[in-house]
Amino acid sequence: MTLLFSETHPIPLHAIMAIIAIILGGIQLSMKKGGAIHKLLGRIWVGLMLIVAITSFFIHETKMWGDYSPIHLLSLWTIFILGVGVYYARVGNIKRHKQVMIATYFFALILTGFFTLMPGRIMHQILIG
Repeated sequence: MTLLFSETHPIPLHAIMAIIAIILGGIQLSMKKGGAIHKLLGRIWVGLMLIVAITSFFIHETKMWGDYSPIHLLSLWTIFILGVGVYYARVGNIKRHKQVMIATYFFALILTGFFTLMPGRIMHQILIG
C-alpha cells in the first residue's frame, strides 16, 4: 500500500474509492433489494462511483488525445449512466434500475479493474508484484 500512497494525487483517492465501490457493490448485489439499507448503500455507492469517475479526469497516465484516453470516455458514460440508474429507481422502473446498476458495476468497476492489472500499471505492481 505504501506504493499506492506514494503516487501523485488523485491516484490514491481514486484507487481506494474504486476498491471500496467494488466491495460495497458486491455486497449490494448479494443482499435483499428495496429496503432502507439497500437505498442507503446505493446512495453511498453512487457517491463513490462519482468520485472514481471525476478523479479519473485528473489522472493522465495514458495519453491518446492530449491528456485523455478512452478510459475518460468511460468516466463520462459512468457519470451519465449513474444518473439514469437513479432516475429509473425514482420513477419506479426497478427492472431498468437493476439492469443499469448491474451493468455499471461490471463495466465501470470490474472490467476496467482488470485493465489496471496490466503490467506497468500501479495496481499490477501492488497486487501482482
